[in-house]
Amino acid sequence: MQNTFLQAEWRKLILANYEIDPAILVKYLPAGTELDFWKGTCFVSLVGFMFQDTKLKGLPIPFHTDFEEVNLRFYVKRLENGIYKRGVVFIKEIVPKPALSLVANVIYGEPYVTARMKHSWVHKEVALEVEYQWKKNVWHSLKVAAASNCIPITEYSEAEFITEHYWGYTKRTQKKTSVYEVTHPRWDMYPVSDYSIQVDFQLNYGADFGFLSTATPTSVFLAEGSPIIVKVGSVLNL
Repeated sequence: MQNTFLQAEWRKLILANYEIDPAILVKYLPAGTELDFWKGTCFVSLVGFMFQDTKLKGLPIPFHTDFEEVNLRFYVKRLENGIYKRGVVFIKEIVPKPALSLVANVIYGEPYVTARMKHSWVHKEVALEVEYQWKKNVWHSLKVAAASNCIPITEYSEAEFITEHYWGYTKRTQKKTSVYEVTHPRWDMYPVSDYSIQVDFQLNYGADFGFLSTATPTSVFLAEGSPIIVKVGSVLNL
């Protein structure tokens, strides 16, 4: 565990996935990475979930163990020693605690911002409702209704592509990239029956992503999640 930076649980992950023109993402690509496609489709995902039992270098930080996060991300890969390391790049990550943003910005250069946030998990006998909300001028919301039974994620499926990326890449400069590994077991998912996305994407993520406010996602998943480990990162000078 010597190279562990952060331990936590990621739980009840809503993943709303949109097809996007790859040309939009080129300027956000970290040096040394290339876009990762699923069956020829380039995706960007709006993801909401809970951090639970969070520890930094093995120690819980008072008042910072359980909190919401919502992020907008896309998918990349990096060829290293003949093997592709598949990962994600974040456009922006929203959390409710300023100290979280500070640590992520300083250590990894991650684009974290702070906002008021809240969530709701409603467990019923055969159904589950999960919602994440955050406030930027107005309240924005990402919500799903799903069956309460978990099922395995199918191999080679879109859901597997979206959830099975184990590296984080961050553009520091045109030639410098931060990289870190995230480890977790394979996740199960809840079959989603309905969803609601009330988000002003331009307000939250900029003009490049404004079209998502009226776009229909190609898929919306609800993954149970698991314990995760974020390993100590490094910086690539390319």
